[in-house]
Amino acid sequence: MSLNTGQTVNKFIVDRTRAHRDREVIRTVRRTRDRLSQTVGNPDFDREMMKIHASAIIASAPAILLLVLAIGGAGFAFGLLTDMLVWALLIGGSFTGLFLLSRRVERLALAEMDAKRLQMQYLAFHFLSGIGWAYLVALDCPHCSAYFPALLAIVLLMAIAATAVIASSLRGATIVTFALPVATYAVLHAALPLDVESILAVLLVVSLPFFSYVAHHRNQVSVSLLSYRSEKDALIAELETAKAVSDEARRRAEEANLAKSRFLASISHELRTPLNAILGFSEVMAKEVLGPINNQTYREYANDVHESGKHLLELINEILDLSRIEAGRYQLNEEPLDLAEVVRECCRMMALKLRSKDIRLVQQFEPVLPRLLADERAVRQITLNLLSNAIKFSPSGGEVRVRVGWTAGGGQYLAIKDDGPGIPKEELPVVLSAFGQGSIAIKNAEQGTGLGLPIVQGLAALHGGTLELKSKLREGTEAIVAFPATRVMEELPAMPTAHAAGGARA
Repeated sequence: MSLNTGQTVNKFIVDRTRAHRDREVIRTVRRTRDRLSQTVGNPDFDREMMKIHASAIIASAPAILLLVLAIGGAGFAFGLLTDMLVWALLIGGSFTGLFLLSRRVERLALAEMDAKRLQMQYLAFHFLSGIGWAYLVALDCPHCSAYFPALLAIVLLMAIAATAVIASSLRGATIVTFALPVATYAVLHAALPLDVESILAVLLVVSLPFFSYVAHHRNQVSVSLLSYRSEKDALIAELETAKAVSDEARRRAEEANLAKSRFLASISHELRTPLNAILGFSEVMAKEVLGPINNQTYREYANDVHESGKHLLELINEILDLSRIEAGRYQLNEEPLDLAEVVRECCRMMALKLRSKDIRLVQQFEPVLPRLLADERAVRQITLNLLSNAIKFSPSGGEVRVRVGWTAGGGQYLAIKDDGPGIPKEELPVVLSAFGQGSIAIKNAEQGTGLGLPIVQGLAALHGGTLELKSKLREGTEAIVAFPATRVMEELPAMPTAHAAGGARA
């Protein structure tokens, strides 16, 4: 029956399917990290750049349309109707191809994209666009103004600058688009001696590598931004992995803690039943209740068995107390109590031990303290554990000082200080851990389990309080247990007597 109950509890407390989910999370995170850990030349990186280029082309579509309409309108004004229609078809057709290709790229998933093929298709449409610009700069308008070639150069320069900004995510797009138009203009209008058209031709030739450099620089900026985003996402992936590993470790710790609690709960009965018999029989034999034992050695053995059994029973009780505290199953029986009075009673209980080691006990209690809402059994255990430690490590003829009073925050505290050898600073966390003992305690001849201070710390935490250890080598150790102000009960005013009430009415 107990086994089934344990399995039911274990089923609800520990989710065993969590391990499978964690492994799946780790695999997903690893795939994501591999996808996002990109470098230049990596196919995933190139696909991202194709996505950026497609977004830029789609976003610039209205501006390109307005530019084509403006140039076409100016051409119509100059009387170049047929030439403008041919140019508009060339530019419109090439940009429509770029737009449709970009829409298709935007809908594609990264895994479905062929970056090299898409790059070649983009460059082909850009080259077709360049043919349209070359056709524009090659136009001849005999009845137009003498500044017509200069206007063509200005338009071409603006187109180069716009393309360098828009197509910066595609390497080589600016050169592929405008190498032919610039060469066409230079061939048609560059001549010696230098005139305006020749100067503009030189300017276009110089501006092409300049704007190509600008486009390349913007391309590198886009690459850097992608790298930073990749690193950020990779870091997030690492954090997710660490969280998954941490959750798995916590699940295992919860499972181990539950197994420990179940083991201790089941073995306590099995140990206590024969242990009570051992204690009872050894006490009967030691006191010779059923008749004298003629062999003195046997009587000593019976006493040793009884003392060892008592020590084992105390150890079992301490282990069970600590396991209940750690599992959150220690139930506090809270009631108003006088902290100073409880500590006084504990001091009287330890009087025999104090006299046996010739240790002087100094008590310093606040004269008036309101009651504390706490578990009296837990407060007694805290006090007795701290007093036992202080007596154990105090030298013969030493002094133990016990103080009870107010904390700075309005709570109450219990402090017990000995003048023993002290605890090294680096060993303070050790002595506060379960079964932890400092190097001085290990050398001490008296028995100890290393559970006293962890139990005190756990019981103090259940009350919302804290345990603080202050220690210096060769100067002693002071343990301070502080209870919060929320547990201090306010004193109520005394009820007026009938005589006092009558006097008040009079």
